[in-house]
Amino acid sequence: MSDLFGAAGLEKDAPRPLADRLRPTVLSEVIGQDHLLADEAPLGRMVAARRLGSAILWGPPGVGKTTIARLLADASDLHFEQVSAIFTGVADLRKVFDAAKGRRATGQGTLLFVDEIHRFNRAQQDSFLPHMEDGSIILIGATTENPSFELNAAILSRAQVLVLRRLDETALETLLTRAEQAHRPLPLTPEARETLIAMADGDGRFLLNLAEELLVLREADPLDAQALTAALARRAPIYDKGREGHYNLISALHKSVRGSDPDAALYWLARMLKGGEDPLYIARRVVRMAIEDVGLADPQAMTQALAAKETYDFLGSPEGELAIAQAVVYIATAPKSNAAYAAYKAAMRAAGETGSLDPPMHILNAPTTMMKNMGYGKDYAYDHDAPDGFSGRDYFPEAMGRTRFYDPVERGFERDLRKRLDYWSELRKKRRKE
Repeated sequence: MSDLFGAAGLEKDAPRPLADRLRPTVLSEVIGQDHLLADEAPLGRMVAARRLGSAILWGPPGVGKTTIARLLADASDLHFEQVSAIFTGVADLRKVFDAAKGRRATGQGTLLFVDEIHRFNRAQQDSFLPHMEDGSIILIGATTENPSFELNAAILSRAQVLVLRRLDETALETLLTRAEQAHRPLPLTPEARETLIAMADGDGRFLLNLAEELLVLREADPLDAQALTAALARRAPIYDKGREGHYNLISALHKSVRGSDPDAALYWLARMLKGGEDPLYIARRVVRMAIEDVGLADPQAMTQALAAKETYDFLGSPEGELAIAQAVVYIATAPKSNAAYAAYKAAMRAAGETGSLDPPMHILNAPTTMMKNMGYGKDYAYDHDAPDGFSGRDYFPEAMGRTRFYDPVERGFERDLRKRLDYWSELRKKRRKE
């Protein structure tokens, strides 16, 4: 650590933030991530075997991504190199890769930690691949965004995605205890202590920053919850994104949309945004609402939902959030149908129950003479050549028979689909008699 302070032009005893002073020095001191660091957990096994692989650490702010990366390097005897995707360009990366190759030639491996890795564009992400493949670097990327949306498939195929959890109340209480052991007890009532933990919203670094503000106070009496919020000029979050409130509000939004109540839907949307919810999370759920609750009653609903996500990506906050609100209103006021959703679930059940029944012979391709002789493709009816462009043949397995999964409702566009399917059903009966 002293080398780090010297490199930064600081003395070892120079003032440092509390969160930095309490940073764990070994992996066993990291709290709240036992599902990754315990002996039988993914990173625990890697360290024990001394075979560390590239990984993407995905999780909210303040849960230990940087600390874990640094300690993994220490535990694996790797040189630790840290860059931020916000401040690093192609030329900087080239220098990092060249230095890593030089160390590799002398037998020293490099753990390259990339903070905010999702901010690199596709070409920059691709630049890591050859150096990961030749062993010059072990890449540990940190991101608060869903890697499946933000990172190249090539990166994801070479790096294990590890999900870090938001720190729960027990973990945050442990952090506060460590802060108090290093200094003095915080001047808080039990209720105020709970409020302080709620303010942190699962972010350990933010909690220690709040505690540091309190440690400079010289209060004769402990602060209650109201005095705490006044002292910190902050209020407790509207809801906790990591626990029940998060799911309660997204449920309220979804059910308001399903219930065709755009006003209530807008209210719950606003509550989530005010509470600090990730707009992209909401946008993904709005796409799900369009599919599950509107479906083919209004095929434009999904288009509107996807356009809202793209608009938010393009504009960011706060302008992009208006596009999400527009999609919410559109879907809430659209005709509703879950017919396609119900049909999909019914078809999945049938597929599981019927096993591996073969398609009927008449719709099997016959690329060889032997297959033709076996009856593959025999009597296949090309629908475009049939009257009305409809042959009326069956396409289910012969042992299964026809089954109706999709039953469109008499609302919106599905009203037309129902007429079309009823017409084909009658025509199918007619063709069988001919």
